Parts: sequence; C-alpha cells; structure tokens
Amino acid sequence: MASGVTAAIAPHKARILIVSADERYRKHILSTLRRTTGSVEEALSGAHALAKLQSFACDALLLDRRLPDLDPAEIAQLARREHPNIEVHFLDSLDADAIGTLGSSVAFPSDFETAPAAEHELPHGDQLPGMVGSGRAMQEVYQLVRLVAERDTTVLITGETGTGKELVARAIHQISLRAKNPLVVVNCAAIPETLLEAELFGHARGAFTGAVQSRLGRIHVAHGGTLFLDEIAELPLTMQSKLLRFLQDGEVQRLGTSDVLRVDVRVICATNVQLLDNVRQKLFRQDLYYRLAVFPIDLPPLRERSEDVSLLVDQFLSELCRQARVPAKRISAASLALLRRYAWPGNVRELQHSLERAFILSGDETQLHVEHFSRVADASCLRGH
Repeated sequence: MASGVTAAIAPHKARILIVSADERYRKHILSTLRRTTGSVEEALSGAHALAKLQSFACDALLLDRRLPDLDPAEIAQLARREHPNIEVHFLDSLDADAIGTLGSSVAFPSDFETAPAAEHELPHGDQLPGMVGSGRAMQEVYQLVRLVAERDTTVLITGETGTGKELVARAIHQISLRAKNPLVVVNCAAIPETLLEAELFGHARGAFTGAVQSRLGRIHVAHGGTLFLDEIAELPLTMQSKLLRFLQDGEVQRLGTSDVLRVDVRVICATNVQLLDNVRQKLFRQDLYYRLAVFPIDLPPLRERSEDVSLLVDQFLSELCRQARVPAKRISAASLALLRRYAWPGNVRELQHSLERAFILSGDETQLHVEHFSRVADASCLRGH
C-alpha cells in the first residue's frame, strides 16, 4: 500500500500487532489503541512478532523500521505468506495526533508505508554451522532456522535427497539452548520395523528374544536435547500412533515394563517425499502430520541455487586437501563452469562425491580440470546441457 493510503478496519473487530523494541514508543501506541479497537498485542522484536503470529491472527501489523534482529521487510514477507490478507505498515515516527487517528478508525497516517514484498532482497547474513550458501534461497533457510532454533517448536525439514536436511537439523540444535545436550539421530528407514519400537522407546531385559539386558531408547537418550527423525515417511503406521502419543504427552514407556518416564525432547523430522500425498494414500496419519509440520522448512535443490556451487566447491576441495594432507588445489574455470551448468539430480551430496572422485583422479596435479569430471560432462551431454 502506497504512502497516504488508509486501511479502514472496524474498531470493534480490529486485531493489531505492534512490533517495536522501544518500550515507551510501543506502550504509547498500545494504550491509545486499546481504548477503541478490539484486540491489540505487542512484540519486542522480529522473532517475537513471528512467534506471536503463529497464535494471533491479526488484521494489521505495525512494524517499527528499527528492529534489533530482523529486517522489517522480511517480517512482512513471512507474515503475508502465512496470512495473505494481513495489512502490513511501517512506522517511522508517530505523533500524538496520528495515534489518535489510529484509535478512532485504524486509519494510518501519511508516514505509514506498506513493505514491498516481492522486490525486496534479503540481506546476506552469516552462514549457519555446517551450511554453505549465500544466495537468496539459502538466506531464507538461514532466517527460518534462526527464528525457530530458540524455541522448542517441532520442525519438519523437506527437500530432495542430498539437499542437506540433516545439516539443517544439526544447525538448529547447535544454535539452540539445547546445544550442550545430545542430538540423537534416528534413520527411520534403516532400522527394521520389528526393532524400531525398542530402539525409540527402549526395553527391559527379556522383553523380547535377544533382549539380554535393559536399554534406554533413543528418545530417552535425547533427554534435554534434540531428537532428529530422518526419513520420517518410512515410519510404520503402528509406530506412528506411538510417536504421536509421545509428542502429545512427553512420556515414554519401555517395552516389557509398566514404568512411564517423562522426557524433555525437542523433535525435528525430515523427509524427501510429500507427506501430504502419503496422508491422502492412508500411509501416514493426518494428525501426526499436522503435529510434525508445525514449522516446515523446505530446502531448495542445488539446480535452483547455482550461485552457491563455487562456495560448495571451495569448501569441499579445501576439506579434501586437508584430509589428504596435500597442498591446496584449485579448480579450473572451465571445470567450475561445467559444474554450475549441471542440474545435479543428486544435489549437494552428488557434487561432493564428484569432487572427491575428481580430486583422486587429479593425482599430483595442482588443478582439477574438465577431464577429471568426465561423469558430470557425460551426464550433461545426455541431458542436453
């Protein structure tokens, strides 16, 4: 909405969220609006505002341009994504008369301006632990990770195979308040169905054939920390109901015992399939899906972030040289151009393996050339690149 345009919202129905780190400024607006409007909430920062919006469906979002953590335009963009009809307005200064206008009709003064969503470029923030990428797509991922890390909200990470879903889970854990406690990783597809319950919930001695001693489950081991359930779509239906009960109650019961243990665990899940399709096919419980997908993070495939290929190449090549204890090697311009053009169906993992093979093939050479990436070159030709 351009400057000077008013947003008329019926006072008795208006739900407004005021976002400003300046308590005096925030309280001044708040006290005035509460006399004439419906419901008014306040947030002290951008992250606080996004958290509020999860439970407070507001009609208008008043954003101070001077926030301590996030760019107000980013907040506006995320708010509109979740609440398409929300009115978003920037605040620079607000005198007493203007505040009075707000109180009477929620008519915004001329110095209110709506955030430009589509054209705004996200700032290049610092990368997260273990993650590489400076393009817009990864900056959005970094932003979401930072927002959710400080909370205990359940996170569902989606993306194609090889995009780095476990790296995101580890980053969330490492920058959270749980970082000093365990991160326990469980690959739901790698454990036989007959053993999965015992692995997750633990068992007493003699609970089943082969249970020669009691054992704590992975959930209990993660107490105080984070449980990362990879390939969650592979979780059998029989286990889905038990996982849902744990998520609701925070309690686990070991096989072969009547003891119920309460645990404090933050759960992060990942999948490379569309879980909603599995829900429609009755392969995945709908109630569990909505319990897991509280805060979804979707990772872009590497073909959509070609600007990050050179950064990834530098990191992987540097690590290969360090592990092999050899002087630093470089990659030729022609080779890098080839890698940037390639579609990478296997994503970052395929890039990493291709570099490792090229590194080995290069032998004592100090530079990686196109001939060292013959598989990539051949695949590119087959795909018409």
